[in-house]
Amino acid sequence: MSLTDYLFPETKRDFSGKRWVKIGLRTLHLMGLAGIGGAYFYAVDAVQWLPFLWLTMISGLLMLVVEVWSHGIWLLQVRGLTILFKVALLSVSALLPQAFDPALIMLVIAISSVISHAPGRLRYYSPFYKRQISAETWQWR
Repeated sequence: MSLTDYLFPETKRDFSGKRWVKIGLRTLHLMGLAGIGGAYFYAVDAVQWLPFLWLTMISGLLMLVVEVWSHGIWLLQVRGLTILFKVALLSVSALLPQAFDPALIMLVIAISSVISHAPGRLRYYSPFYKRQISAETWQWR
């Protein structure tokens, strides 16, 4: 099985309890984000906020893995591309601390909020295909 076949299976993968796993991961992600928020705006020792950073990063990575494992089409839609963009923004901040500005975290939060509550016609839109795509209707083969 090639990587392409694995990323883009003929039907979406699913498992019992997937919705609750995603809800749980999102809840942990928001808890972690709340915990590190203070580090971005106030002088707080790393020992106080580092566990929240790890919680945010690990829960975020697990959410991404669940989406991509279900079907790689997520990587071609605005909803997935937005997550990759947010990771890139935060990576610049981590790699170049002098480029950090508290407005960056507010931008990332705003992007997250808008995309997660946007209509499906935007979230499922693919700039590569210039239309909405879904695992059920899109065929790459």
